[in-house]
Amino acid sequence: MKRVVVTGIGALTPIGNDVESFWESLIKGVSGAGPITKFEAEKFKTRFACELKDFKPEETLDRKEVRKNDSYVVYALASTLQAIEHSGLDLDSINKERTGVIWATGVGGFETFEEELLDFADRGRVPRFSPYYTPKTIPNMASGIVAIKFGFMGINQTVTSACASSNNAIMDAFNYIRLGKADIIVTGGSEAAITNASVGGFSAMRALSTNNDNPKAASRPFDVDRDGFVMGEGAGALILEDYDHAKARGANIICEVLGAASTADAYHLSATHPEGLGAKNAINLALEEANLTISDIDYINAHATSTPVGDISELKAIRAVIGDSGASPSISGTKSMTGHLLGAAGAIEAIAGIKAMEHNLVPPTINVDNLDPATEGLDIVINEPKEREINYVMSDTFGFGGHNTIVILGKVK
Repeated sequence: MKRVVVTGIGALTPIGNDVESFWESLIKGVSGAGPITKFEAEKFKTRFACELKDFKPEETLDRKEVRKNDSYVVYALASTLQAIEHSGLDLDSINKERTGVIWATGVGGFETFEEELLDFADRGRVPRFSPYYTPKTIPNMASGIVAIKFGFMGINQTVTSACASSNNAIMDAFNYIRLGKADIIVTGGSEAAITNASVGGFSAMRALSTNNDNPKAASRPFDVDRDGFVMGEGAGALILEDYDHAKARGANIICEVLGAASTADAYHLSATHPEGLGAKNAINLALEEANLTISDIDYINAHATSTPVGDISELKAIRAVIGDSGASPSISGTKSMTGHLLGAAGAIEAIAGIKAMEHNLVPPTINVDNLDPATEGLDIVINEPKEREINYVMSDTFGFGGHNTIVILGKVK
């Protein structure tokens, strides 16, 4: 099997439009939440979200690219450009037939779907859809457009497993390169789901926080007063590369992908298994593949959406894996700052883990005033970052439908 490394990363988030500003905000404990500006949200119980700030796509992308694509595709392009630049790839010298794209999204072009359908219903005349309607809405278009822009002719596919999507994409890219079928794969995820339908739908499920009076404190994983997640948007991109290929071109190798695994709860359409059984199984499988034990893991970027049930089931899974080993990984929930980026969450949180390894610094979980007793005995990093040597990071993601996907990253040795 080939070794697989990360040689480039790019981020577009509610707390920073590039990797360094994203990381700086994480360490400072900056919340990206605020009143929704994308539409009139007064009709909903939740009227806030974590939107992108001051993102001007025309500064790096052609205006036609922006106009012809849904926002989730634009976000994918913007983050991929950053990652390619960071990787130092010479696009004229690589074998593009062995360079692919495996991208993720939870809902795809939801923004376009909603806008076009509402226009269709409101026109009062023979309706006419945009000729870009179908390609703008289908979930696979981000991977397709990224490949078209850069001429990547290797594997091209899209992964959709709700909020586990981008960890699944990273896992698939990892496995494809390990099998020797590609040298380089652009992977990650993007989401642009702050829309009437998305906010309205999650609100109807009572999944969203309703702390409209104090949005910045609304996302509070592991706090006893948590009342739901906060919607986020953006993208994260990673360049995964065959280790030998990266060494041969003199790449700056950031870290190594060591293991990944995915399981099902087979329990409920939206709730996690109350004992975290599927999550526990995925963690154990990923550790086995990485040839590590839970005692080796220094930092867990938890899924930690700030829902009453989900946070507890994840902690139960982690406890079950730790058992009587004495392991004490530091744990934090960065969704407390970014909100929940749905299908892009895993990619952004993998990048948070990569930066944590680089700086030997665990980003905090903010907004924790009353730590849930269920966390007792666990090293939950709250409100301030924590210094510790970090050699191995685990990133947890779980999605509606019972998807559990774990990715383990490590410093290159």
